Amino acid sequence: MRNSLRPLALAAALAFGAATAMTASAQTPSGYIANDSTLLSVSATSDAKRTPNIATISTGVVTQAADANAAMRANAEQMAKVVAAIKAAGIAERDIQTSGINLSPQYRYVENQPPAITGYQANNNVNLVVRDLSKLGKILDSLVATGANQINGPTFDIDDKEKDVAFDEARRGAIEKAQARAEMYAKTLGMKVRRIVSVSEGGRFAPPMPMPMMAMRMEKAGAAADTSVSPGENTLSMSLDVVFELGK
Repeated sequence: MRNSLRPLALAAALAFGAATAMTASAQTPSGYIANDSTLLSVSATSDAKRTPNIATISTGVVTQAADANAAMRANAEQMAKVVAAIKAAGIAERDIQTSGINLSPQYRYVENQPPAITGYQANNNVNLVVRDLSKLGKILDSLVATGANQINGPTFDIDDKEKDVAFDEARRGAIEKAQARAEMYAKTLGMKVRRIVSVSEGGRFAPPMPMPMMAMRMEKAGAAADTSVSPGENTLSMSLDVVFELGK
């Protein structure tokens, strides 16, 4: 008798497992789900705007000379002046980082002849973080005045985003969007939203603002040019995956 019940028990278990998989849509939310319920999974994203408070700049020196040693020496001398100007502008040591040092030969190409080395080019670049954006234009001008002949940036960002409430604003916006969408689906289906079964953060996204155009503005005729930079706004995004229980 016991052996005859095993096939029935196995069939019942398989049938129950299949029904559970269909109801949960490949999800297994915790808690009890009523038999007359439908699970609805909604993804929603919301943004929060913030004015950037830091800027990252890449700057450096490119020098050329007939031999490698002379190119590196000239580069080191000029770069020392640039670094001194950076520190004089109040940039902390922790905000100055060498991003690349490169020495490469320069070639002359003539048809039907092997390339001939004509000299060497040395590059030294640093990344620096400017935390007082009101000084950004003057810092850029001082870098060029002291010998920097390569500048890229600035890239604007928000310092210590985790302590800012912007992500929480985005979370609230995302959950409100998800709730409204669930209500719409429920109403269309002639049902009601019973509860939220689960919430998970799909991801957060806070890209640095792309480099703006740096404009040179003349204060008056004959005056020195002043570099004007506008930080604009950055967007912080939050994505949520929310599972709702719908029922009659």
